[in-house]
Amino acid sequence: MNEIQEWSEVVEAEGHLIDSEVLTTIFDKVIEQGAKFEVEHFDIGKTNEDSSRLCLKVTASSEAALQRLLEDLVPLGCHQGPERDAKLESAPSVGCAPEAFYSTTNHRTRIRHGGSWIDVKHQRMDAVIVVEAGEATCRKLRDLKVGELVVCGADGIRVSPEYRERDRLGFAFMTNDISSERRVEVGVVRVAAMMDEVRKAGGRIVFVAGPLIVHTGGAPYFAELIRLGYVDALLAGNALAVHDIELALFGTSLGVDLESGVTVEHGHQNHMRAINTINTAGGISQAVEAGVLNAGVMYECVQKGVEYVLAGSIRDDGPLRDTVMDLVEAQEQYAKVLKDASMVVMLSSMLHSIGVGNMLPSWTRIVCVDINPAVVTKLADRGSSQTAGIVTDVGLFLERLVRQMRPSSKN
Repeated sequence: MNEIQEWSEVVEAEGHLIDSEVLTTIFDKVIEQGAKFEVEHFDIGKTNEDSSRLCLKVTASSEAALQRLLEDLVPLGCHQGPERDAKLESAPSVGCAPEAFYSTTNHRTRIRHGGSWIDVKHQRMDAVIVVEAGEATCRKLRDLKVGELVVCGADGIRVSPEYRERDRLGFAFMTNDISSERRVEVGVVRVAAMMDEVRKAGGRIVFVAGPLIVHTGGAPYFAELIRLGYVDALLAGNALAVHDIELALFGTSLGVDLESGVTVEHGHQNHMRAINTINTAGGISQAVEAGVLNAGVMYECVQKGVEYVLAGSIRDDGPLRDTVMDLVEAQEQYAKVLKDASMVVMLSSMLHSIGVGNMLPSWTRIVCVDINPAVVTKLADRGSSQTAGIVTDVGLFLERLVRQMRPSSKN
């Protein structure tokens, strides 16, 4: 009788494995891959602050299956027992990585190189790790150059997931599930507290916003939030700026008078007239300086010196001169603005929110406000598991948030 050959490897993990359900996820991943596991050692932390330590033997039916399993366990914080340097292979051509390249997560990552562990810089998901001059850096595939050394396989990689109970500001209560309508008030209070905490610590708060903040009547509140100094940068599309400016110039949004809710005669032309007015002035900041634009979200951004990037799309009318229509350039500008962001608040913009989520490390707090719970779910499904979701009308959220942030409410 032929003996069935199996392939095994010992992996280790450390952290708050039980409370964060990482331990269960590790076990499920092994079973899902059709492999087996054997717990060789498990040390449970004695206090809430202590980490747990796991030593696990995993066995697969082939060397290839074992390698796939090991690569799937790395994002969960598992690493192989014997310390090995990360395997490096040269990029074969511009914008192309070796076949076995390691695809990054948004969690803190270290690699072993030259016998030492080094931190990976510019952490983001869906990138490769390039090693150059003793440093490791996340790099988008399109930016790879021929011959650059790329980390491949699972050896010499350590990922440290963010654990829920490390949160000291009550943020975790919101990330456990998607907040329902009845929890809006509680969510607003927590978000306001986080924003205050970030501002006191000298951190940066970046907002990602869609045109619904205008359509739902939230633009005046968002403008007030900018005046209060809680918005350090704004990332949006052409539509937000166009409809905000339409409201400021004509009192309508998509041709609807927001005060009466009635469609204005020929109002469907107003957004095009708004684009033409701003472009004739030379752009948004020029329109503000000339007195052509004197109210609204974009006006307040210019007045307060808030950095903004408007990323274009194929459906944009106009667009405004300020809108970046080169997709690669828009992504680069977004990434530059997001660098060192402490907190990102996403307001009713699914595509921009998911795109921004992909650019952020897991230790950046994310709050996503949308009437559609699927938006928050999609963010989490794509790896932004730190996202706190509040399901409500974005106009209502902004009104309640500004009420909390006003100096009079803090006295």
